[in-house]
Amino acid sequence: MTFITENDTHPLLQPLYIGGLEIQNRLMVAPMAGVTDNPFRRLCKSFGAGHAVSEMMTADATLYAHKKSLFRANFEGEIAPISAQIAGADVDKIAEAAQYQVNNGAQIIDINMGCPAKKVCRKLAGSALLKDEELVARLLDATVAAVDAPVTLKTRLGYENGQENILRVAKRAEEAGIAAIAIHGRTREDKYGGKARYDLIREVKEMVSIPVIANGDIDSPEKAIEVYEQTGCDAIMIGRAAQGQPWLFRDIAHYLQTGKKLPEPTIDELREIVLTHLEELYAFYGEYSGCRISRKHIAWYTSGIEDSNAFRQAMYSEETTAGQYKVVDKFLSSQKLREGA
Repeated sequence: MTFITENDTHPLLQPLYIGGLEIQNRLMVAPMAGVTDNPFRRLCKSFGAGHAVSEMMTADATLYAHKKSLFRANFEGEIAPISAQIAGADVDKIAEAAQYQVNNGAQIIDINMGCPAKKVCRKLAGSALLKDEELVARLLDATVAAVDAPVTLKTRLGYENGQENILRVAKRAEEAGIAAIAIHGRTREDKYGGKARYDLIREVKEMVSIPVIANGDIDSPEKAIEVYEQTGCDAIMIGRAAQGQPWLFRDIAHYLQTGKKLPEPTIDELREIVLTHLEELYAFYGEYSGCRISRKHIAWYTSGIEDSNAFRQAMYSEETTAGQYKVVDKFLSSQKLREGA
């Protein structure tokens, strides 16, 4: 395994440059619909993530003014460079969406060709695009031409197992002027089942000169090093494993620096993290949406804690932010008392 020496820094902790923009380190937060909103991106960066990509925004201009889209396009208070993900299958619309996000403050545009969700793939967007390499090429060309900002690509190994076309897609992306490519080590057919595969990510890395970011199943410091060494990637990207444990980036950085693992957060530390995150969510979304969007985060944070199932059922019934905050505080404080008993 690769750790730093006394006078060296692990490659994953060194800056990465995308289109001339400096990313502080190479530990990245994957874009996740309904998860990687402004508060969550800032939280992960506070724990040492070098970069975070926004949840995807549709390329349909008629939806820009919708409340959900306005939240997704809010980059206030974020650490630069700001990266906004867009999704769509119409060449003109995706170019317009890229221009909209740059005008809105985004410094990097990320194209989604990785989402396996049915509602996205039904519109031939996300990973469904991988079935049509000609359309992929036109979307890449149009987006790069539309903005004076680096454009990155988030994609998968292919649409179907046995028909993986990531090598052709990656090469075409580089030719189009894509500044970096993030690859989830699964096909669309896999969705999130089975295990991520990294062999093709290594082949892409050996073939192209742009930064290659490895994604899929990275859930621990040891796994981060394993994927880095298996793929030779320029950066790693963490998605689902950061849900309920945004401190994972801090843990990985510490492990890369020292070869030692940090202990899990104490209940006191967890309580402070959760309550601070809730306050940020309430301030960002307001009373109604803040209460409801917080529920999934609370469930992730409390998974595995004694009596958490009963707690979550009670928490779901709370209809106000004040009530929700109170029951979370009470539950986590009771765990503290149990620890000291």
